[in-house]
Amino acid sequence: MTAPAVRFEGISKFFPGVQALNDVSLEVAAGSCHALCGENGAGKSTLGKLLAGIYTPDQGRLFVQGREMHFGSPRDALAAGVGMVHQELAFCDNLSVAENLCLGALPSRRGLVVPDEMARRARAKLAEIDATLDVRRRLGDLTIAQQQVVQIAAAVGSGARIIVFDEPTSSLSHHEAERLFELIGRLKERGVTCIYVSHRMPEVFRLCDAVSVLRDGKHVDTRPAATISEADVVRMMIGRPLAEYFPTHASTARGEEVLRADGLTSRGKFKDVSLALHAGEVVGLAGLQGAGRSEVACALFGLEHVESGSISIRGKRVVFAKASQAIRRGIGLVPEDRKRQGLVLSETALHNASLPTLHRFSRLSWIARGRERSEARALFDRLRLRSSSLDAVVAGLSGGNQQKVVLAKWLAARPSILILDEPTRGVDVGAKAEIHALIGELARNGTAILVISSELPEVLTLSDRILVLREGRLVGELARAEASQERLLRLMAGLAS
Repeated sequence: MTAPAVRFEGISKFFPGVQALNDVSLEVAAGSCHALCGENGAGKSTLGKLLAGIYTPDQGRLFVQGREMHFGSPRDALAAGVGMVHQELAFCDNLSVAENLCLGALPSRRGLVVPDEMARRARAKLAEIDATLDVRRRLGDLTIAQQQVVQIAAAVGSGARIIVFDEPTSSLSHHEAERLFELIGRLKERGVTCIYVSHRMPEVFRLCDAVSVLRDGKHVDTRPAATISEADVVRMMIGRPLAEYFPTHASTARGEEVLRADGLTSRGKFKDVSLALHAGEVVGLAGLQGAGRSEVACALFGLEHVESGSISIRGKRVVFAKASQAIRRGIGLVPEDRKRQGLVLSETALHNASLPTLHRFSRLSWIARGRERSEARALFDRLRLRSSSLDAVVAGLSGGNQQKVVLAKWLAARPSILILDEPTRGVDVGAKAEIHALIGELARNGTAILVISSELPEVLTLSDRILVLREGRLVGELARAEASQERLLRLMAGLAS
């Protein structure tokens, strides 16, 4: 028999206040695509990072191609043929695409970097995954999706024979995700072993040969993908059956108009965008990456400069020069990029959750810490946030739990208008259903909600009506009853009906 490409034997990993992995043993067949599934905090990413040399196990042994390995760094892992595509982007924003792709192996002559050769190598790595980007652009100027593509090119271009994909489609559009799936297929044909960490069941069953499920840091089971169903995987993940991933849509009577935007324009980003939100209504905003969805959301929240057009709240015109003004008028925003715009990573979960509402807990500049802690605990329990304590630093939480902290922050603020940009990015199946149910509950209680999502099933499930952006312009509006994935895709891509 061929030796497995990877074997974890009794792996345990401890972090302050929490045991991330507990005696995990499993094998990954050579040349296969092997899924790691589980709820947020189950240990999936931790296991992948152990293989990639980012963490070292506290107990247990790791075997690669039949040889026991002790990686002290990602460089050691890469030298052994193991690469990783991270969920949270792990590059240098201030450097160019070429510099990021050649980090650690910059081409030089007489002690000086050779820019042309660096650019050539970077283009070759991008060509490996059929991507075309200006390699001289600063990485921080790219969209999240483009940065994800660069990260994938770095892993594939390194020549790794084992690649860990940690939620690789979390920031990709439908089209970009399809290209990634084709790439993984080509990698498998070349004998590359892929370990695929994902919450998205359709992706798992489309790509993977076997599925391993983790729960609370322990290995539950590993089975061939052909022998189990999505319901089986979810049941193993959360320890209970989940009849449906998402709640059924329940439209409520539309209330008064609470927000109106007329002719909003920001040069190079969006033009002449007009929309209205009503109390108790969920409006979806769909579009391909780069269509201007997030930019419109930021403009409504005072984060994006608007050259022309107007915004009105309950019939009264307003001008937002900064986000604090929008917050005072009852608007909340869950941003697309939680790490840059939604969280203070060096602070605790408690302090992040109470940031917009500190005035409620303060008197004469003193903060009532007991009330602050009590409300945060209730919100975290409601969202089933997995953390060792309220005082855990947010940077140390999993991506899905970081997202829950952002949601808790705005639940605490109780806005009348809530803008959700990729609200379930990096969130597991069970938590996604809970967040969808929460959105429905907020709408029934009168909150006006604008939902932006790259997942069309999510937009279709949640929305009363859907607006479509293409190249910065609104090109259509569909009522829920007439909307379908095909119709939305055709509007988004500019194809004839």
